[in-house]
Amino acid sequence: MSGGHVPHLAVALDGAGWHPAAWREPDARPEGLFGARYWADLVLEAESGLLDFVTIDDRLALQSSLPYAPDNRVDQVRGRLDAVLVAARVAPLTSHIGLVPVATVTHTEPFHISKALATLDYVSSGRAGWQARVSRGSLEAAHFGRRAIPGTSHGTSHGTSPDATPGASPGASPDNGQYPGSVQDLALLDEAADFIEVVRRLWDSWEDHAEIRDVATGRFVDRAKLHYIDFEGRWFKVKGPSITPRPPQGQPVVTALAHATAAYRLAARGTDLVYVTPLDAEHARRITGEVRQLEAELRTMSDPIRILADLVVFLDDDGPSAKARKAHLDALDGTEYTSDAAVFVGTPSQLAERLLAWSDAGLDGFRLRPGALPHDLVAITRGLVPLLQSAGAFRRGYGSTTLRAHLGLGRPANRYASV
Repeated sequence: MSGGHVPHLAVALDGAGWHPAAWREPDARPEGLFGARYWADLVLEAESGLLDFVTIDDRLALQSSLPYAPDNRVDQVRGRLDAVLVAARVAPLTSHIGLVPVATVTHTEPFHISKALATLDYVSSGRAGWQARVSRGSLEAAHFGRRAIPGTSHGTSHGTSPDATPGASPGASPDNGQYPGSVQDLALLDEAADFIEVVRRLWDSWEDHAEIRDVATGRFVDRAKLHYIDFEGRWFKVKGPSITPRPPQGQPVVTALAHATAAYRLAARGTDLVYVTPLDAEHARRITGEVRQLEAELRTMSDPIRILADLVVFLDDDGPSAKARKAHLDALDGTEYTSDAAVFVGTPSQLAERLLAWSDAGLDGFRLRPGALPHDLVAITRGLVPLLQSAGAFRRGYGSTTLRAHLGLGRPANRYASV
């Protein structure tokens, strides 16, 4: 196995897997998709593989294989649980792995999201993160009725999002607004930047140890350590302070998926970690170079941004078996699965070679999207991880207990605390 190192490894969980026919696999558990035990089992499996974190996918409209319209299909998974609530339910059952639910910034309010994620950080004892998602979908806008976001006629893949955007690769998923191709797209990303900033300020609106809890003096809180944030911008006017004390990590880890320059700018400016979608090692090198350049120009945060490459994976004991699995799922769905991320079909050993080769392209790690659950997740935790460990390329135990520490991120200073 060639040299290299994989500092960070995560998995992205979505329903029965990222292939829309995955729920029909023999070992799938479609009856459990809306139950806590299903999600707990997946996250515990990921934790057994010493992964840094899991992301839990979510959006504000039913899944669809058509852009900006319901498809009326009955042969694919439809419906999902709230990702933040799933993470909160799973948190007490786990001890080390980070929990990073998707929460959409468009149509929601930063006050609510900040409180929910701060709560998750408390419930998990400092293992919370957030994948901030931008919604370009007219379907999602219609559920709230406050604004109109027109759709487009661009096509999409069965295996990804219902939305599509100019400039996307085949099968690309632009539901995150990360293929900006219009003034509207850029405005949504600007709104997302303000949303993230408000959330971060609300997390800081309580200083550390603002809660005194002194029974003898009858003082529960030091009011001088609570601060108005007084944020006023184009989209939000938020006074603060939060109603939830500062999270255990100070700031839960903020992440985003990005495919193009405008989204890289958003990530470099305001997130702790960005997921990117390179097609090969050279493409990864170009992307990381662009993100690092934007980071140098825009970033004011003390820690450098972590860059993880996304891969959809279909794994088996040998290459032909892996190809046959994917081909069978494609036949069930009636079309070849493609994605906004590169699709890998092969063995855990071949995947290890791929990751090690790409790790020299400036990436800090990888987020793997299992094509089918639990099969491909187990192949990651019990096949891929031991191979990386044997090569000295991945940890053999958790050396920390918080998500920020797993990622080598420091605990941020509170912006409102007196010096």
